[in-house]
Amino acid sequence: MDSGLILLIFLAFLFAWGLNRVRRAFRLGPVAYVGVMIAFVVVMLAIWGQTVR
Repeated sequence: MDSGLILLIFLAFLFAWGLNRVRRAFRLGPVAYVGVMIAFVVVMLAIWGQTVR
């Protein structure tokens, strides 16, 4: 497994933890939470895809 991919997975978990705390502070619904997580995953995969080439 690529070390960059492992780092991205760690960052995704860290981002999800931080977003959960922000979601409670701003009272975001679950749909907004899922939308932000999907956007984060797409952006991280795009960045990872650029570095693999």
